[in-house]
Amino acid sequence: MPAVLLLTDPAMEAHEAPGHPERPTRLAAAAAGVEAGAHLMGADLEVGEIGPADDETLLRVHTAAHVARMEAMVALGGGWLDPDTYVGPESMRAARLAAGATVDASLAAAQGQARVAFAVVRPPGHHAARDRAAGFCLVNNIAIAVAALRASRLARRVAIVDWDVHHGDGTQAIFDDDPNVCYASTHQSPLYPGTGDRGERGRGAARGTKHNRPLAAGSGDDVFVRVWNEDLLPAVEAFRPDAICVSAGYDAHRDDPLAGLEVTEAGYEAVAQALGACTARLGLLGVALTLEGGYDLRALRASISASVAGLLAGIASAPERG
Repeated sequence: MPAVLLLTDPAMEAHEAPGHPERPTRLAAAAAGVEAGAHLMGADLEVGEIGPADDETLLRVHTAAHVARMEAMVALGGGWLDPDTYVGPESMRAARLAAGATVDASLAAAQGQARVAFAVVRPPGHHAARDRAAGFCLVNNIAIAVAALRASRLARRVAIVDWDVHHGDGTQAIFDDDPNVCYASTHQSPLYPGTGDRGERGRGAARGTKHNRPLAAGSGDDVFVRVWNEDLLPAVEAFRPDAICVSAGYDAHRDDPLAGLEVTEAGYEAVAQALGACTARLGLLGVALTLEGGYDLRALRASISASVAGLLAGIASAPERG
């Protein structure tokens, strides 16, 4: 069994709009980060093959009308859905591959096929709602993976950890009334999409399962690490999930051009190590990650390397639940 499983496909580079920050070169930079993190820890790495998510997989989360609209735009050559979000001739092929890779990573981690399974994908997903694309995202990769975990009966209760600099409004909306999904997020505020207040804690029977911690610009590693270590990860652990999936965005990095949270690789490594230890204490076999944001290529590579290394160190250091 490899310690690290990398799931990606260069076909996702075909999703492109000239000049857009969510660009094809992110894919190679992120994959290099996964490889570097595994090498740093002396861990075995496997690069797996992926396939596109089919309609059945997408429709566990998205409406048929939404999927049909995206495919129709592709057939017409594409266009802009909003000032940030585009569809090109190959965009739905890329989006289906991104969703498929995220599903595969989640299933692999849940079954113990890797301690760290990282889906290096694009377009990202956490802003996409059931019936709407937004914020660079066409389909919600992590929500689709959670639905697949449950359909496979590998997990009933799932925790989603989201350390992207933007709040995952689409993910939260999809699971806001679901008491069996814990969502935990740090994000810069004020910043797009303007959601994720502390008071957003879930609806109805799910109230108390959603945990949002908006952070001020310039918070840096100290605040970022403290909030995860002292607040959010204890909430995740108390939830007792059967699986953990990470919306792994790296646009909180101090070198990222789209935000100003001022996190560094050291911050990501510290949070990842704490998450790895949490995973081991819960007796889980692995943790799955899917790429969200992160637009400075050097920072993206370095931060992913630090995250993979941190997760492996945390998993190895913590005693498993007896």
